[in-house]
Amino acid sequence: MKAVILAGGLGTRLRPLTNKKPKPMLPLGKKPLLEHLIKWIRKNGVKEIVLCVSYLHKIIEDYFEDGHRFGVKIEYAISSKPLATAGQLKTAQKFIDDTFVCVYGDSIFDFNLKNMITEHKKKKSFITMSLYEHKTYIKYGVIDTKNNGKVLGWNEKPVIKSKINMGCYVMEPNILNFIPKNKPYGMDDVIKKAISKRKTVNSILVKNGFTDIGDKETYEKINLEYRKKLGKI
Repeated sequence: MKAVILAGGLGTRLRPLTNKKPKPMLPLGKKPLLEHLIKWIRKNGVKEIVLCVSYLHKIIEDYFEDGHRFGVKIEYAISSKPLATAGQLKTAQKFIDDTFVCVYGDSIFDFNLKNMITEHKKKKSFITMSLYEHKTYIKYGVIDTKNNGKVLGWNEKPVIKSKINMGCYVMEPNILNFIPKNKPYGMDDVIKKAISKRKTVNSILVKNGFTDIGDKETYEKINLEYRKKLGKI
């Protein structure tokens, strides 16, 4: 089995940190974010990796090379322009001929990927998504009313729970036929297309072990935590 890591984004929300370095190469402690991700994938028994790269890709290639130093085999799918998540995944098609894992290259995971792969195969799924329970805190009293304005209830500062996409999937190779070539295309569009074609899309719910390095504030907070673990602060 192979893992495809989508590592070609521009990292605009992390500028100026990403002006001269691709987002997956930003350090967390002593190692780049992408190295932590590869280590997690290898720990879960997947040792063949395809890196989908674009922006400043030479920096990634020079660091990881063929992957031997990290205990994995790495191949590169290179695009000349940003293609969004699914568009990037499409560039890896020539490397994929069996069930594979796909992960976004700007998150940190620490859950049991082996179990997710087992569940995918057991249920004969076309796609399995990893979901995370996200809590939103509303700082106001939420009032429930009828259409005529009659108040039925008052919920003070409620917590709204939603299942969100973590950006880690197990997929069958035919999913790549759903994605147009050399065109920006979102993963949400692929999942919707699969559902519309009555393909089996399942999910697992992960309660912890997920951090999205989505913006500068989050990155600096997580990097500080990693540095503290190393005794650097």
